[in-house]
Amino acid sequence: MKRIIVILSIIAGIFLTGFLVGYTPDETPKNKNKKDHYNFYQIHGATLPEKIDFAGEHAPLNNFYVAEGLDKELQVNTYWHSSTLLHLKRANRWFPLIDSILKEQEVPTDFKYLALIESGLENVDSPAGASGFWQILKGTAKDHGLEVNKDVDERYNVEKATYVACEYLKDAYERFGSWTLAAVSYNAGKRRIAHTIKNQNADNFYDLYLNEESTRYIYRLLAIKTIYENPNRFGFSLEHKDLYQPIPYREIQLTTPIDNLIAFAIEQGTTYKMLKTLNPWLVNNKLRNSTHKSYTLKLPQKGISTD
Repeated sequence: MKRIIVILSIIAGIFLTGFLVGYTPDETPKNKNKKDHYNFYQIHGATLPEKIDFAGEHAPLNNFYVAEGLDKELQVNTYWHSSTLLHLKRANRWFPLIDSILKEQEVPTDFKYLALIESGLENVDSPAGASGFWQILKGTAKDHGLEVNKDVDERYNVEKATYVACEYLKDAYERFGSWTLAAVSYNAGKRRIAHTIKNQNADNFYDLYLNEESTRYIYRLLAIKTIYENPNRFGFSLEHKDLYQPIPYREIQLTTPIDNLIAFAIEQGTTYKMLKTLNPWLVNNKLRNSTHKSYTLKLPQKGISTD
């Protein structure tokens, strides 16, 4: 019996020694799976299109800094998954409306991408005081006939703000003779672009030396256009049910003051939240309207849940 125990101990020792000598960290099941995982998970760079234009104006991709500028924005916006995904979802709701106004105003429909990069198609406010889808400053809004006061801020009215953006862009195009320059002037300002053109003796965006923000502005426009026109190519697989749909609504005309928008919403068979959602330009809980101006308010269609 003693001899059997000794023999078994020797066999166990040999087995254990062989196991330890042959052990390497990469061969443990856990790490082996990890290694296989890294082989499987590969990140592929977004490829440049063979050609691209903005509003019919060709981007010279044979120029290395143009190609690399666009490449940078393609990589950023392709792999900034959540942001770009939400942009694509919201675009389905808002692009038809914006497109229709751009066509009516004879502004190239590529400018819908300008609204997207300005605000992500949300009524946001910037630290500089710009607001709405088109990020319009208060002074600019008033100069173009938008109402901005304690009760109303029409920069949050998508339709009216789009008309103001069209006025600005058409004026810039008339001044510079280029839609691309009109677009970059929306970011940098018409005065600065005019000064830069004169100072650098150049007549198109791609030959101008501008600050990084303004330079990236155009390349981001091009990148977003490229991704939006072929989302599957860049890994964004969305079905129709995934997209945000236009919100059905009915309109009423109002010329009288509203002392309490909460009570008014309930009288109209809806909620205060739905009223503000459909009319984000109502920035207070009342509408004093001492001049009896005619306002068009949107209300949910019958059958649309307000719960």
